[in-house]
Amino acid sequence: MVRLKHRYLLVNILYPSNGSVLVHAQDEEVNNFLRIHAPSPPKFDERSLVMLIRNSVSEMFGDYGVGKVSGSLKVVYFSAATSSAIIRVSREHVRLVWAALTFVTHLPKAFGTPCVIHVVRNSGTIRLAESEAIKRARDLVRRARASNQRDGLEQVLKNAVQAEERESATMSVDEELTSGDE
Repeated sequence: MVRLKHRYLLVNILYPSNGSVLVHAQDEEVNNFLRIHAPSPPKFDERSLVMLIRNSVSEMFGDYGVGKVSGSLKVVYFSAATSSAIIRVSREHVRLVWAALTFVTHLPKAFGTPCVIHVVRNSGTIRLAESEAIKRARDLVRRARASNQRDGLEQVLKNAVQAEERESATMSVDEELTSGDE
C-alpha cells in the first residue's frame, strides 16, 4: 500500500487597493501594512476559496490541471479575520496550485474584490504550517498594538506639554500679581 504524501501551503490573501478599511495609525508604514492585511469579506469562506483555486488551476492548466489537483485539494484552515488559509494538496501537484495562486488577481465575481494571494510557507506537516500562521498573526497584532501605544504615548506627551504650558502661564501671571503688590 502506498502512502499519499501531502504538502501544506500557508497563504495570505492581501487586499492592496482596499481603501474602505479604516486604519487610524499615525505611522504610515504601519497604516499601509494594516490596510493591506484587511479581513476577508464576510461571505468568503473555505468553499469559495476552493472554487477560486480550482478556477485558477483550470485557467492556467486546463482540465489536466483540475484533474490532477481536485483529488487532493482541501482547505484545512481559513480565517476571514486574518485572511490566511492552510491548503492541503498532494506533494506531486503542489507546484500547480502554487502557480495558479500566484496569478489570482480578484476574488470570485460575487465579491469582486482585487486581491493578491501570497504563499507564505510550503510545509510537509500541518503542525509547522499552523505554527507559522500563529507566529504571523501574533506579529500582526504586535504591530497594531505598537502603533496604538505609540499613538497613546504621543497623546500623553502632548497633554503633559500642554499642562506644563498652562502651569507656566499661570505661574507668570501669579508672579506679575505678587510683584505688582510690592
